[in-house]
Amino acid sequence: MFEQLSDKIGGAFRNLSGRGRITEDNVKDALDQVRRALLEADVQVDVAREFCDQVMNDAIGHEVTRSLKPSQEMLSIINQRLIDLMGPADSPLEFSEHRPTVIMMCGLQGSGKTTTCGKLAALLRKQGRSVLVTACDLQRPAAVEQLQQVVQTVKDQTGGPALDVQAEPERCAEYGKAVGVAVGVAQRALKRAKKENYDVLIIDTAGRLHIDDSLMTELDGIRNTVMPHQILLVVDAMTGQDAVNSAKAFNQRLAIDGVILTKFDSDTRGGAALTVKQVTGAPIKFIGVGEKIDQLESFHPERMASRILGMGDVISLVEKAKEQVSEEDAEKMAQKMAKGKLTMDDFVKQLRSLRRMGSIKSLLGMLPGMGSLGKLDVNDKQFDQIEAMASSMTAKERQDMKLVDRSRTRRIAEGSGTSSADVSRLKKQFEMMQKMSKQMAGMGSKDAAMQMGSMDPESMARGMAGMGGRGSTKTTSVKKQFKRRKRR
Repeated sequence: MFEQLSDKIGGAFRNLSGRGRITEDNVKDALDQVRRALLEADVQVDVAREFCDQVMNDAIGHEVTRSLKPSQEMLSIINQRLIDLMGPADSPLEFSEHRPTVIMMCGLQGSGKTTTCGKLAALLRKQGRSVLVTACDLQRPAAVEQLQQVVQTVKDQTGGPALDVQAEPERCAEYGKAVGVAVGVAQRALKRAKKENYDVLIIDTAGRLHIDDSLMTELDGIRNTVMPHQILLVVDAMTGQDAVNSAKAFNQRLAIDGVILTKFDSDTRGGAALTVKQVTGAPIKFIGVGEKIDQLESFHPERMASRILGMGDVISLVEKAKEQVSEEDAEKMAQKMAKGKLTMDDFVKQLRSLRRMGSIKSLLGMLPGMGSLGKLDVNDKQFDQIEAMASSMTAKERQDMKLVDRSRTRRIAEGSGTSSADVSRLKKQFEMMQKMSKQMAGMGSKDAAMQMGSMDPESMARGMAGMGGRGSTKTTSVKKQFKRRKRR
């Protein structure tokens, strides 16, 4: 989302190199570029102007720390201001001491509200809370059925405490003929949640293509009747300033407690994330980062600021890894790597865990120094070829890749729908990975860290992008870089 903004902010301060003091003259031009970059990212004009003024006030006369360059010092100042802009630092959901905690979801049509209800239910269930979801969107065709299907998907894909949906599809016919039909559905859902001792009740309300009096009257009725503990506004991040304007209108009428930004994995410019808190005063609590039911994440301003400035988000990356790989499995894998006994089965298992964490491009974007990844062609489908080739190998071949000779290579290629060159390339890259993992496992932690630090991140990314794919342009590029380094 923030690739272009990251590049422009980083480039704005390169002309500060060699300066011993940050002054108004040598920062003014850079901040003009930052202001333009923010406006191009669809940040509201007043917010962009105020942000740059605050950075200027922080920076004037700021002595440059000896260990830092002026450009790094300025990025540090901007980093803190970005955190303040999107903060507070931690804004979790608040739960009532008396069950159930009632969470009312609101938003315009098309914002992803119903799907987000399911994602939030999955997240709460994972935390050990029982959840009842109720369908109070009686206007949009098939909205009730959609919520039922979403909740069933959550049931099928997750385990944990009780999860159910309270739906009254027959009430849809009454909608518009009688006042307060949706309010009645919410009342009955609350009564059931109390009777069956659910921890959380999530209310999926109706939306409109635009904000109108009938929508707000209905939402007011539900709010005044069930008295929700949290009112969360679901906003489509792709709608830019329209998202911010709708958030402002909802907040003025309902006094929302937080915002959930959906479609955060899109190629939108990201202005909503940088503006919505400043305009409404309500913090961003969650972001939707994909279509899958488990792709709703807590929003951390300090991590997002770090990513915007191209400093990565290693903490989130580690958290994602811990969700997919147990400590015991990680220890077993480390022992195999130390002995150089990593097999193709191990590699495919790790690859699947990696892919469950998200797209390869998004994961690489969490690593420091990966700001230029937006220009890199990283196609996840190339990893499907790796799995196909591995599946076409015998159990013995997967245990010992040295058994894969020319005739076996041809058989594996035919079985996986790839070429012999693809299989040969996979074999070479796997052997190289085995060798490198054994060398790094034999180093001390300090030496291993130095070795990792000496690697060129973009070369690593290009290597991953080309692994298992047809054509050899990327692989050849990486080989040329290795040869040039060897000559040096």
